[in-house]
Amino acid sequence: MMYASAIAVLCAVGGVLALALLIADRFLCRYGPCEIRVNNEEPFVVEGGGKLLDALYDRRIFIPSACGGQGTCGFCKVGVLSGGGPTLPTELPFLNAAELAANTRLACQVKVKQNLVLRVKEEFLHVKEYVATVKSARLVTADTREIVLALADGAAIDFRPGQYVQVFVPGQKETVFRAYSLASPPSRRSEIELLVRLIPGGLGSTYLHGVAAGDQVRFTGPYGEFMLDEDTGCELVCVGGGCGMAPMRSLVRHVAEKTPGKPCRLFFGARTAPDAMYLEEFRKLAGENPSIQVVYALSEAENAAGWQGETGFIHESVDRHLGLEGRRQVFLCGPPKMIEATMRVLQTKGIPKEDAFYDEF
Repeated sequence: MMYASAIAVLCAVGGVLALALLIADRFLCRYGPCEIRVNNEEPFVVEGGGKLLDALYDRRIFIPSACGGQGTCGFCKVGVLSGGGPTLPTELPFLNAAELAANTRLACQVKVKQNLVLRVKEEFLHVKEYVATVKSARLVTADTREIVLALADGAAIDFRPGQYVQVFVPGQKETVFRAYSLASPPSRRSEIELLVRLIPGGLGSTYLHGVAAGDQVRFTGPYGEFMLDEDTGCELVCVGGGCGMAPMRSLVRHVAEKTPGKPCRLFFGARTAPDAMYLEEFRKLAGENPSIQVVYALSEAENAAGWQGETGFIHESVDRHLGLEGRRQVFLCGPPKMIEATMRVLQTKGIPKEDAFYDEF
């Protein structure tokens, strides 16, 4: 009993100290106005004490952050040339040795306490915020919703197939945004198409599964470093699974529109036949364009009665169908285990890592 009482007292003291530190940081640590200079441009002034990521967003410099600034995605990397203080333990899992040597930091983990000098990728300075209206919304599987957003006031967005946007989630205490790959081809500049899988408790997916035609949605973009090789001599290989259909849909439709002679293979893995979204649409597209090949596979073979496609995991289909010859570029999107397994297959096919692209969200 004595030990239990001592432990309880220590926990109480620790809790009081932690609360005191939070209060001190909130009310006593007044940093005053701080200057932030980005890429040698004229500095701007913010009130110190907040996150660097929030300060940049307030200035409409939209750094990517798939987790919404929670420090779990590692996307919001910027160079902090001075004023950032020491790198925090929360940042280290996302920074390699070269990035650490170059003073790369996570903007969501850096607090503005003094004047800062930053180096930001030039492309981020051209990212814009858009307001759109829900044009249509429908379920394409039991838990995945296709949402078409029409941009407001005649606006247009220029993006590359395979890129993504960040949708703002309203009604939260702080700014929350979630990343979603674009499913539409770049030729549709006045509207975008998203595929959103409902995640129980997920802020972004719950919000987007609740919007209806006529509702307004805000997002920023485009983001993503993938650059499609348009050369018809380079085969495009798309490998998707589960909720990873969106960028595949953008890439394949773009190739069919712009370079119909370019070899393109789509591999898509689903659990059951009802999860095999857009199968008939892609089969029709492949029938119209001999350069496009489509392979779907169901991982739950016991639920595949009447199924005419392949069974097993999609990386196994990639292994069976993909040869060793030719110049190829690969884009992957899906669960981490699928990406890891497919990357191992690609290595056996002689495809270097620098020719395989994926986003980790």
